[in-house]
Parts: sequence; structure tokens; C-alpha cells
Amino acid sequence: QVQLVESGGGLVQAGGSLRLSCVASGIINSISAMGWYRQVPGKQRELVALITNGGSTTYADSVKGRFTISRDNAKNTVYLQMDSLKFEDAAVYYCYAAALGIGPQWGQGTQVTVSS
Repeated sequence: QVQLVESGGGLVQAGGSLRLSCVASGIINSISAMGWYRQVPGKQRELVALITNGGSTTYADSVKGRFTISRDNAKNTVYLQMDSLKFEDAAVYYCYAAALGIGPQWGQGTQVTVSS
């Protein structure tokens, strides 16, 4: 199994910034990609950003140009730098890992709240 522990969520004013971190442990060698999803009550969990082992990135259209995903392989950590935050970015953010032979792995989630 792979364990994912997120940190960095919280309350921020609209237009502000937050950085989320996710540390992976366990069967690290099984991970082919890591990323972030988010979910608000009553809606499906949606992809925010993804980064592969090779460094290729994918972003939701709604966050392109504002969010940046990065990865520190030495620390088994993935980051999500969120700038110019909007009210609609408020959600529970989940760290995700694609683990070969194991399946999708999820963190416990971290709340991001955007205020006026």
C-alpha cells in the first residue's frame, strides 16, 4: 500500500496563495503519477493537477495559469502551489497516487477555504 499525508490547507482571502504538500510512504516504487483532486459537497471529485514520474503535467482548465504542481522525488513529496485563489477553488483537496499493481491511492483530504 501507499500512504499519503497532506498538509497546507486552510483559510485564505480571495486572490491569495496557499501551498499544499503531500508526502508519500509505503511502496513508493509502485507510484507512476501523483496529483491533486478536489471535491465540494454534492459534486464529484475532480482532477486539479497531475504529474507523472517523467515530469509531465496535466491541469484542469479552471486552474491553468494559477496553480502549479511540482514533485520532489528525493522527499517523496508532491506540491500544489495555488495562486490567485478564487471562491470557486474552495474544496477539500485530496492527494492522489497512481500505484501500479495496487490501484489509486488517496490521502485523507485537506480543506481549502477562500474568503472575501
